[in-house]
Amino acid sequence: MQLVSKRLPSFQAQKLKCYSRGENETVTMAEEKKKDGTALLAKKKKVKPRKSRDADCCSVNFLKCVLHIFNVVFLFAGAGVLGVGVWNVTYRHHYVSLLPTITYPAIGYLLVIAGSFGLPFAALGCCGLKTENRTSLLCYTYFLLITFILEAGAGGLAYYYEEAIEEELRAGLNSTFTTNYALDTAVTDAVDSMQTEFKCCGAIRYEDWRKSRWHEHDPRLLVPDSCCKTRTQRCGTRDHPSNIYYTGCIHHFTNHIRDQLIILAAVGVGMSVIPIFGFLFSCVLYVKIKHVID
Repeated sequence: MQLVSKRLPSFQAQKLKCYSRGENETVTMAEEKKKDGTALLAKKKKVKPRKSRDADCCSVNFLKCVLHIFNVVFLFAGAGVLGVGVWNVTYRHHYVSLLPTITYPAIGYLLVIAGSFGLPFAALGCCGLKTENRTSLLCYTYFLLITFILEAGAGGLAYYYEEAIEEELRAGLNSTFTTNYALDTAVTDAVDSMQTEFKCCGAIRYEDWRKSRWHEHDPRLLVPDSCCKTRTQRCGTRDHPSNIYYTGCIHHFTNHIRDQLIILAAVGVGMSVIPIFGFLFSCVLYVKIKHVID
């Protein structure tokens, strides 16, 4: 009896210990399950649900429709910029050889380049929208940015040069007249054309021609024949006001170049606004296509 009574407390102690161990394991398993559930919920929160094409106001279909309309506008705008650039290069570069820098012709060529991008970039945009190819859309977005830089750069340069052209002409036009006339064919043709068109003579005044190399070659000719009111062979031997123009060409030429620069600045800056809208819409569409299901 004493042996049985001694073993009984020991058996009860072992049973209590096993029960306590099992309870601890149960608590541990519950905590692990809770942690696993929390981690799974966090993962679900990180994964963004895919949206349908018409899920919100800026849906994929809406953006595609807007960009198709934009492509049409961009195409016509590019044609307009190209037309202005070609017109400037073709018909308004008669006097480029008289300018001290290449800024003015560079503006026209920048507009020609920017305008010529209209058709290929619009075609690329349409292909990207039709196939929903994100690489094509990305290239289209970068090309719109390049177009914006070219047009805005041309417009800004024209605006800046419009302020600086008068000082440049005052510093260099007279030297061009007196030094290169009759020696450089392009300068000679430009000077004769200018004096005939603007009805002027010399850069600052008609006496400037007496200091020129051209006058040293033939001192009997006081001014070129293009200074004459009625142009005839060797009419420049007489500098009477009834025969020649007394007004210098610099003011007429400055105003002429300024008028052209104002047009170029308005076209460049004005048209550069259009690619910005396409750039923004294409960026949004590029992001949204990634999270869309059919």
